[in-house]
Amino acid sequence: MALKTTHPVLGTRALNRATLARQLLLRPAPMGVTEAVEHLLGLQAQNTKPPYYALAARLDGFRPEQLSALMESRAVARIVTMRSTVHTHTARDAVALRRLVQPGAIDRELAVFVSRKGLDGVDLDRLATTARALVEERPRTPKELREELLPLWPDADPQSLSVAARCLLPLVQVTPRGLWGRGGRVALTTTDRWFDDPAREAADVDETVLRYLGAFGPASVKDMQTWCGLTRLGEAFERLRPRLLAFRSERGTELFDLPDAPRPDEDTPAPPRFLPEFDNLLLSHADRGRVVPEEARGRTWTGNQAHRVFLLDGFLAGIWRLDEAKDRTTLTVQPFGRVTRDRRAALTAEAERTLRLMTPPDIPYDIVFGTPET
Repeated sequence: MALKTTHPVLGTRALNRATLARQLLLRPAPMGVTEAVEHLLGLQAQNTKPPYYALAARLDGFRPEQLSALMESRAVARIVTMRSTVHTHTARDAVALRRLVQPGAIDRELAVFVSRKGLDGVDLDRLATTARALVEERPRTPKELREELLPLWPDADPQSLSVAARCLLPLVQVTPRGLWGRGGRVALTTTDRWFDDPAREAADVDETVLRYLGAFGPASVKDMQTWCGLTRLGEAFERLRPRLLAFRSERGTELFDLPDAPRPDEDTPAPPRFLPEFDNLLLSHADRGRVVPEEARGRTWTGNQAHRVFLLDGFLAGIWRLDEAKDRTTLTVQPFGRVTRDRRAALTAEAERTLRLMTPPDIPYDIVFGTPET
């Protein structure tokens, strides 16, 4: 979006501290789990454990059993939403945000499968109706869903059939999938069946822009589009312009923000934080330079495997892993570069905090530092 006036410049460190404040990462927040999940507009949940570690990094006194209990009571749930990926949302957001983002990445994913000819001859309306009846009769795994749908369209690609059902319908991953300390296959039913009183309307676009800025701002139009998978959001930002502040980044990009949102001084201390793989802090801006230094780009993946990451002074500085044996847990810290003695001590303290929150109290643990990569 072209700049209409000369806006104040927000440097990279200023953007970093503002975003960390919105993301509850400058200091553990005295906030309830439901409130935090809502404030953050959901937690990336492609794997089952990341939402727990995301909250452990952000909330004061968080215990994994708290989120697990909310999932079991159906106050929060796992569902495909932003960027056509699985997120953990409050019940209302699970429905309203899914409806909002449906025309974006979710419909585009469906179009890809249609274009591959895996769905040739498949009536998508009939598929949606049939799949809905099946998963509302009882939750079904993707494999079970494919097996039921394939006799109706024997020439179709089986994988495409189940993906199409997931794209066409708002399907919740039912518990025990995602519960802390318990396993469970992916089994699906609709939001109508899973929630007692599901929202009926899509989330309001303008309200969602304001919520996004509250959790990820200051941000550009392209930043929000990257986060949610929608396009053409410039009109919403223009409608809201009189209610927003405008800045520009060092690269000249126009950034919007809420007038009363926190924008701490760029020298505000930012303690180390251990984040899960796929944390939304790293995925929700078109320009990730506010958190990811140039020298760290592309270093959080090996092939298709995403790594857990940690922040130093607010910026991505390395990866970590957890090896959990029956009698001992080992947390290995792998910095991208050399770490000073003081920062090593701070990392160790944060690692100990994470382990105390997230591992059984009767299991001893070790914290190991790998050789710095240079």
